[in-house]
Amino acid sequence: MRTRRKLLTTGLAGLAGCVAGFPGDDSHDRGCLDARGVDARLGFTGDVMLGRSVNEQWVGEEPTAVWGSTLSRLQSLDGLVVNLECCVSTGGERWPDKVYYFRADPTFAVPALREAGVSFASLANNHILDFGETGLSDTQTHLDEAGIAHAGAGPDQKAAIEPAVFEAGGLTVAAFALTDQAEEFAAAANTPGTAFGTLHVANAATRALVDDALTRAQRHDPDLVVASLHWGPNWETVPNPIHEEFARWLVDQGVDVVHGHSAHVLQGVEVYQGRPIIYDAGDFVDDYVSYVDREGVHNKRSALFEVVVADGQLSELRVLPIRITDERATVADGDAAAWVRETLTERSEPYDTTVEERDRELSIPLGDC
Repeated sequence: MRTRRKLLTTGLAGLAGCVAGFPGDDSHDRGCLDARGVDARLGFTGDVMLGRSVNEQWVGEEPTAVWGSTLSRLQSLDGLVVNLECCVSTGGERWPDKVYYFRADPTFAVPALREAGVSFASLANNHILDFGETGLSDTQTHLDEAGIAHAGAGPDQKAAIEPAVFEAGGLTVAAFALTDQAEEFAAAANTPGTAFGTLHVANAATRALVDDALTRAQRHDPDLVVASLHWGPNWETVPNPIHEEFARWLVDQGVDVVHGHSAHVLQGVEVYQGRPIIYDAGDFVDDYVSYVDREGVHNKRSALFEVVVADGQLSELRVLPIRITDERATVADGDAAAWVRETLTERSEPYDTTVEERDRELSIPLGDC
C-alpha cells in the first residue's frame, strides 16, 4: 500500500490530487486517499458511558449485552472509534466539586469494549479524571492490555497529544483527540490530564497542538487521519460557528475524519473537501435522563456512523439509526429510526450535504474519486 507520506517523499504529491496536506505542505490540495485495493468500514460513535447505572446493570452479567442488537453490526466493522465518557477503574478518589462521576468496573467494561471491536477510544473529555490520576492511569492500563488504542489524555501534555495508531481492514489509521471541556482536567508539562485547548482557529496555542499532533501522526505513514473532538455545551442541536471553522481548518491541515461529540444529541454532518465532519454523534450508551420534552433533543436517539473506503478511496458515510433503551444500545426502528433519519437530514441541510435513504439507513456520498 502506498501511503500519502510515501507519495510526498517520492515527489508525487501532486499526482492526480491524491495527497492531503500535512504541516509543512502549503498546498492543502485535498483529494483522494491513496490506499489502492483496500476496502474497509470504520465505525464512529459518540459518547460511550459505561459507568453509574450502566455499570450496575451489567457487572456480573454478559458484558456484550450492553451493545444490544448493535453487537453484530459493530463486530462486522474493520475498526471502531468511540468517545469513552468514563474511567475504567475500581480505585481513585473523586475529583472535588463535580456533580456527576462516571466510573466503570474493568471486569465489565474491558470485555465489553474488546468484544465490540473498539479500535480507538478518545479520552479527551470531562469525565476521564472523575476519579483523579488513578482513574486515568487505570483506564490507560486496561485499554493497553486489551489492545485498544487511545489518545487525548496522559501523564503530561506531551503524552496527551500523542496520536494513537491502529490498523483497520488494511488501513493504517492515526487518531488524536482534543477537548475544550473541563479546563481543570487539562494536562500540563508535568501534570496528568487531557489534551485541552480552545478549539478556535485564531488560538495560536491550539494551532500549535494540532501541528504537533499531525507532525507526530505523519511519522507513522497513515492512510487515514482522525481528529476526535469533545467540544461545545450539552443539548445544543447546532454546532458553534467557531467549531465549524475549526473543523474545516483541520481538514485543510490533513485530517480525513472529524469526529465530534459532547452535546449528547445529534448535530449535522458536513462533507468538506470530500471529508466527513460529524459535528456531534450523540450518545451511543448512557443512563442519562431522556429530554424528550425539549424540542428536537431526544438524547436517547443517535446513530452509528460508518466511513466506507472502497478500493482505497473514501466512498460514503453510512448512518445506522440507534436508540438507547434499558441501559443498552439498540438498532432503532419505527418512529425512533424515522426521527433519526429525518433529523440528521434536516440538520445537515445547511451544509448542502447530500443525504440518501437506503434500506432504512442513510448514505452520505464522500469524495469524487
